[in-house]
Amino acid sequence: MTSDGPGLWGETAPPAPECLPLSGQARADIAVIGAGYTGLSAALHLAHAGADVVVLEATQPGAGAAGRNVGLVNAGLWLMPQAVIARAGREHGPRLLDCLARAPAEVWQIVGDEAIACEASPKGTLHCAPDTAGVAALRMRAEQWQAFGADVSLLDATETQARTGSRAFHAALYDPRAGTIQPLAYARGLARAALARGARICGNSPVTGLAQAADGWTLTTPTGQLQAQQVILATDTCSNAPRPDCAGEQVILPYFNFATDPLPPELHALILRGGEGAWDTRKVLTSFRLDAAGRLIIGSVGQLGALDGAVHRAWAARQMARLYPELRGTPLRMGWWGQIGMTPDALPRLHQPAPGLWSVSGYNGRGIAPGTVFGRLLAELCLGRIALADMPLPLTPASSAQLRALRGLALRAGAAALHLISGHGPH
Repeated sequence: MTSDGPGLWGETAPPAPECLPLSGQARADIAVIGAGYTGLSAALHLAHAGADVVVLEATQPGAGAAGRNVGLVNAGLWLMPQAVIARAGREHGPRLLDCLARAPAEVWQIVGDEAIACEASPKGTLHCAPDTAGVAALRMRAEQWQAFGADVSLLDATETQARTGSRAFHAALYDPRAGTIQPLAYARGLARAALARGARICGNSPVTGLAQAADGWTLTTPTGQLQAQQVILATDTCSNAPRPDCAGEQVILPYFNFATDPLPPELHALILRGGEGAWDTRKVLTSFRLDAAGRLIIGSVGQLGALDGAVHRAWAARQMARLYPELRGTPLRMGWWGQIGMTPDALPRLHQPAPGLWSVSGYNGRGIAPGTVFGRLLAELCLGRIALADMPLPLTPASSAQLRALRGLALRAGAAALHLISGHGPH
């Protein structure tokens, strides 16, 4: 079965909290547009501080990219640490690196404090090298993180095989700060926690109008209107958001996942014995992990459309058998896909399109931990608890990515072509 929704995560997450549409006239100190990780984290922290906050979500919490990803809770960005500093600058670079290095710990803390049932597994991740180029890249990444004080370690081929249960890799970078989570369950848990603290979350309430008013902002939905002093725009890749200029600077990269049924104990015991999540160093990467029930989840770049869905399913079956020959012939029962927003320099963006209107977007495939942290930071910014000069990102104007739609289509087509031709040799 292939899903246009959250797939496996929708089947195994606790039920969503009831979030009725905005109705009539309402007021709030702060309005949040979007109920993904950033928006829900912002709402939770604002509610903790006693602020009157209303979240407006076009569908339901976690229904977008937040509820459809792999569920890896990573430290840092795809970029190597020194590249983060070089691109973000000597002032913001170290600050951003430190912020995101500690981001997984913030996720684990919230999960514990709010008792969120989301299969949180802070057992680390394995970034795996299938070739010599990958080994060199991991060695450089390990050295740079270690110079920054991170407790990461480069595993050799024997150690990597013991950890992954696969003979397909020459080395792996083990990061104990990171781990895995049930991503939709985490989003719904954030929503429940924010509601319990006093936040209001309005589902099925797309913002159709956003206008400055004498005392702040007026937000219009099909069924109501909200007056707020400040607004947090947490719509990320959603091009139908009231400020599409903030999403237009990202190239959309589709990403799919397939899942098996729960594996029998003798097969489950062969794979990722330590409970880590994993992915490889290839440009068109493979990610793989187990969920709490022992399902293998394998994914890569691509969309499960009418033309390319069968290509990606066949590739996933071949790749699963290549990584774990014991699983050859194991059915892939469920498939789903989401979106990743990629900025030109692979760094997130902080915008203030107008006074009292804030936006952070562009996590480049690292939405869970950075979204959680930047939601808190936006809340603190609105509350006056942190100065703009102390944020880990510089304030920049929104700018549209050149040939955005064409580049997105090219990425989708390229991934499908690669998956069509790869992995047909002997395993």
